[in-house]
Amino acid sequence: MTPFSPDLLECLAAVIEEGGFERAARRLSITQSAVSQRLHALETQAGTVLVVRGRPLRPTPAGRLLLRHAMQMRLLHTGLEQDLRQFVPGAGGGTYKERISIAVNADSIATWALPAFDALQRDGLSLEIIADDQDFTQDWLREGQVLGCVTALAHALRGCRITPLGAMRYVAVATPETLRKYCPNGLSAPGIRQLPFIAFNRKDDLQTEFVRHVLNVKQVNLRQSFVPSSEGQVRAVLAGWGASVVPEMLVRSLLDAGRLVNLAPDAALPVNLYWHCWNLESPLLDELTGAIQAAAERCLAAESVPASSG
Repeated sequence: MTPFSPDLLECLAAVIEEGGFERAARRLSITQSAVSQRLHALETQAGTVLVVRGRPLRPTPAGRLLLRHAMQMRLLHTGLEQDLRQFVPGAGGGTYKERISIAVNADSIATWALPAFDALQRDGLSLEIIADDQDFTQDWLREGQVLGCVTALAHALRGCRITPLGAMRYVAVATPETLRKYCPNGLSAPGIRQLPFIAFNRKDDLQTEFVRHVLNVKQVNLRQSFVPSSEGQVRAVLAGWGASVVPEMLVRSLLDAGRLVNLAPDAALPVNLYWHCWNLESPLLDELTGAIQAAAERCLAAESVPASSG
């Protein structure tokens, strides 16, 4: 098979990442017509359609395979730049030419994860962090759009390796006024039916999982609003919208100050987190993995052992 041109692979990646041909053209500094021609040439070489032209644009199964190959090419180029700097100080102008993409759950971004990337950023790495729910960040890795992800899923994808990071503790919080209004006698089944909750989005099941855990019930039907930001959820709670299940480290100072109340002090919910990445020989990927693992060790609790269902 004839090797795929890096320019054509990068064109495919730009179309998918930017969500359209016009924005891809701006990013690549070529015309929209040239983007179409490059994509058509790549599809001709692959012998199949690579992009579903819909709203939104999305890769076909073959497109996902080539997109992953494009991401791996970026990683190799970035690693080469890194290695060359050992022999030619200042090579590349102190900035990596390739951008590396990873997916991280929003709660980790809001609490412990960002300091892990400080050294790489200072070294000039262009990093794209995609935020999603911890149960869905792995989808980005499966689709080939990122080289690694922080997720709550413990099963590694084919061709990937997994590193346990530890457990993030979640607590249910509300303002004292909200607690008095809806649950004056504490968290209970009758009060839960009236208490509004603020979730991250429709994929966020932490609220219902926490309530089932605390009240030992199988079915929960919560009143929920959705705020797609970890910090935004906390602000909504402070504004009196209702309660929310959030990382303890995000609200610890507010609990200490009495601005928020822990609705179930003895019932923190631990969520184990894992770093998944491609199983490739790459100094940059190893450095990124080590940085994430070190940051997690400083901030997260030991990995929680699931309770026996028997």
